[in-house]
Amino acid sequence: MIKVSLADHVTLFQGDALSVLTTLPAESVDAVLTDPPYSSGGVTLGARQAPPAQKYQQSATRRHYPPMLGDAKDQRSWTMWCTLWLSECWRIAREGAPLMVFTDWRQLPALTDAVQGAGWSWRGIVAWDKRSARPQLGRFRQQCEYVIFASRGRFAAPSRACLPGVYAYPVNPASKVHLTSKPVALITDLLAVTAADATVLDPFMGGGSVGEACLATGRGYIGCELSPEYFEISRERLKKFLTERG
Repeated sequence: MIKVSLADHVTLFQGDALSVLTTLPAESVDAVLTDPPYSSGGVTLGARQAPPAQKYQQSATRRHYPPMLGDAKDQRSWTMWCTLWLSECWRIAREGAPLMVFTDWRQLPALTDAVQGAGWSWRGIVAWDKRSARPQLGRFRQQCEYVIFASRGRFAAPSRACLPGVYAYPVNPASKVHLTSKPVALITDLLAVTAADATVLDPFMGGGSVGEACLATGRGYIGCELSPEYFEISRERLKKFLTERG
């Protein structure tokens, strides 16, 4: 495990999420916002164990991304694994803290089970409309992904703002540094359920979108990433952001 502090309020870990989470003190973060591997591509075992770029990219012209790690679990093992790391997140979060976890339609039922099994109080689902998706003859497009919204105990709302339940942001391939990068603007909108000075825990840092949104809004950030390549990408991205912000 490698630990890097970019600033007083920004700490990054390179290592397995479960191992890192067990080292963090109880009731020490104000929110959890993360985008774990979905392990949802493919139907057969062989298809699930294929490289993520093969499972999730449809275009014949494919941009190269470093490999995603931990995306080959079947649904039962994935649900058990999610329950384990979500339980650690519950321990680390303060009472009233929000939890937001990305998923897709295939893993939505499994993730809601894992969230509740780990002790979180499930509060609802936020839809992310990606504005585009591969056409399917005679069927609905699969153009939404989802954010499970939960809290540790009674949710401590930071404001009286009434927020929407659907956000529409297109994927911009030119700005992606990770195969499954989420738009920073979307993450920024989701942070509205956290206090302005919150410290946000992200056990699956990926390309650093959550970290950038936290830094841009003045929030603290604790990120963890298993892949050494993505850890370096995120570290450099956030370091550059902090330097340019002064």
